[in-house]
Amino acid sequence: MGRLYPFLKPILPRLVMGLLCALAASVVALAIPQVYQVLINSALHQGGETSSVWIAAGIVLALGVLEAAFVALRRQFVITPATTVETKMRISLYRHLQDLTVSFHDRWGSGQLLSRAMSDLNFLRRWMAFGAIMLVVTTITVIIGLVLMFTLSWALALIFILAGVPIVIYGFRFNRYYREVSRKSQDQAGDLATAVEESVHGIRVLKAFGRSREALENFSDQAEELRETEISKAKSLATYSLVISLLPELALGSGLIVGILLVANGTLTVGALVAFFATAAVVATPVEFMGPLMAMSLTMKTAVERFYEVMDATNTITDPAQPSELNQPRGAVEFQQVGFRYADAKSNILRDVNLSIRPGETMALVGVTGCGKSTLLQLVPRLYEVSSGAISIDGVDVRELSLDRLRTLVSVAFEDTTLFSSSVRDNVLLGTGLDPASPAADKVLEEALDVAQAHFAYSLPEGVDTLIGEEGLSLSGGQRQRVALARAIASKPAVLVLDDPLSALDVNTEELVEGRLREVLAETTTLIVAHRPSTVAMADRVALMENGTISAVGTHSELLASNAHYRYVLASLNEEPKDLDSELEDDDNDLDDLPGLSEVKA
Repeated sequence: MGRLYPFLKPILPRLVMGLLCALAASVVALAIPQVYQVLINSALHQGGETSSVWIAAGIVLALGVLEAAFVALRRQFVITPATTVETKMRISLYRHLQDLTVSFHDRWGSGQLLSRAMSDLNFLRRWMAFGAIMLVVTTITVIIGLVLMFTLSWALALIFILAGVPIVIYGFRFNRYYREVSRKSQDQAGDLATAVEESVHGIRVLKAFGRSREALENFSDQAEELRETEISKAKSLATYSLVISLLPELALGSGLIVGILLVANGTLTVGALVAFFATAAVVATPVEFMGPLMAMSLTMKTAVERFYEVMDATNTITDPAQPSELNQPRGAVEFQQVGFRYADAKSNILRDVNLSIRPGETMALVGVTGCGKSTLLQLVPRLYEVSSGAISIDGVDVRELSLDRLRTLVSVAFEDTTLFSSSVRDNVLLGTGLDPASPAADKVLEEALDVAQAHFAYSLPEGVDTLIGEEGLSLSGGQRQRVALARAIASKPAVLVLDDPLSALDVNTEELVEGRLREVLAETTTLIVAHRPSTVAMADRVALMENGTISAVGTHSELLASNAHYRYVLASLNEEPKDLDSELEDDDNDLDDLPGLSEVKA
C-alpha cells in the first residue's frame, strides 16, 4: 500500500468516502437485529400493541433502504477513481517500458510485460474498488458485531471467540502458501501469453515446417501446468473457506443450545437471544467472505510486486544533465577505442574499435557472421551504451546529446524489419514529427517511397493509406524492407545507419535504391552493414571487422588487392537474393518488350 500511495493520493478522499459509505451500510445492517430485540421484548407478548409491530417493520424497512443507498453510494465513489488509477499506472508502465534500454527488453518476455500491463493492473483496479474497502469494512463489522454480541450475552459470544482461534491459526498458514502459489500462477500466465504471441507471430514458420503439432504440445504442457497451479489455488482457498464457514456454523449450533438453556433459567430474554443470533448471522457473512477477500488481497500483493519489478528496473541510458547543442550537424562520425559487452557476457563483443567516417561518406562495414557489425551500429543511436571508449558526431560525444536530439540526427533501418499495424503512410512518417494529413507530409512521403523504390504502395487496395497488418506481415519481405528504408529516409537524418536493409532486394532494385540515396542524401553520412559484394562496391570506403575490432579501412579496390581476410569475407558473402515482387515486375516488362506476347501475358 505504501508503494501505491503516489498513485492513490489524488483519489484518497473519494476512496475514504466509499469506505465510510460501506461502513455505514454495515452498521445499519447490524442495527436491524437490535430492532428485533426491542420489538420482541416490548410488543410480542400477550397484551402487546399491534402498532409496535408496524412501527418496527417500518424502521426495519427504512434501515434496509438506507443500507442499499449506502452500498450504491460506495460504488459511485470508488469505481471512477479506481479506473483512473488503473489507467495512470498502465500509462506509467508503458512510458517506463519506452524509456528502458533495449537490453532490458532482450531479457524480458513480451507476454510477461503484457500480463503485468493488462491482467495485473485490471486485478489491482478491482481490488481498489472492492477488495480493499470490503476487507476493512468486514474487519470492522466483525469487531462491532462481537462487541454487540458480548453486550447481549458474554457466554454466547465467548463460544464464537473460541471458534475464531482455529481460523486465525489456519489463516497464517493460508497466507504464506497462497502468496507463493498466486505468484507462481501469475508468472505462468505471463509465460503462456508469451507462447501465444510467439506462435501467432511465427505462424508461417510453424506451418511451413509442419511444427504446429509440436507447438500445440508445448503450449498444452504450459497450459496444463497453469491449470494445476490454479487448481492448487482453488483447493487451498476451498479448504480455508471450509474452515471459516464451518466453525461459525458450529458455534451457532452450540450457541443455540446454550442460549435456550439461558432463556429457560431466566438469565437471557427471548428478545436478546433473537437479537444475538440475528447479529451473529450478520457477522457470519463477512467472516465467510474473509477467505475470498484474503485471497484477493494476496493476489493483489503479488500483482503490485510484479508491477514494481518492471518499474524498479533502472534506465541506464539517460539524457545528460546539461545536453550539448549541435545546431548545424555535418555528420562526421568518430569511434574512439570503443568497447562493448552485454550485461551477462564474460568478455567484450567489441574491443578497441577506431573508425572515422567523413561527412556525407558512405562507409560499408563487412566481416564474418558474429564479428559485431550489427552491435556496433546500435551503439551510434545509443540503443546500447558503450562499455568503454566514445562515439562522437561532429566532435560531440553522443552521450552529451539529449536522446531526442541524437535520435533525430541518427536514423536506423534494420535487417529485421519491424512495421506497425497501421497504414504505409503512418509507418513511413513515423520519425518525421509531421502531421500525416499535411501537404508537407505528402511531399516527404512521396520522396521517401521513391528513393526506397517502394512504388508498390500506391497500388495497394487503399494506396498509402492501406493498413498493412500486424508487423507488416501482409507485405512481402522486400516490400517490408523498402517501407522501413523509406521510414529511415523520411526523417532526413544527418547520419543514416543501415543494418543490411536491402538483403531481400534483387540487384537491380538495390542499385536503383543506392542511386537515389546518393542523390537525395548526398550530404548524409551513411554507415551500412553489407552482406553482398554489390553493396560493398557502391560504398565510398569499406571497414573490415575482425574479432570485434576494425582491422582495415580502405576502398573496395584497395582492400581487395591488399587484404587476404577481406578477400575471404567477400568470397563468403551471400549470393544475390531475389525479391519476388521485383522479379515479377521484370518479367512483366520482358513480356511487354516481346512482339506478339502481350496478348499471351493478358
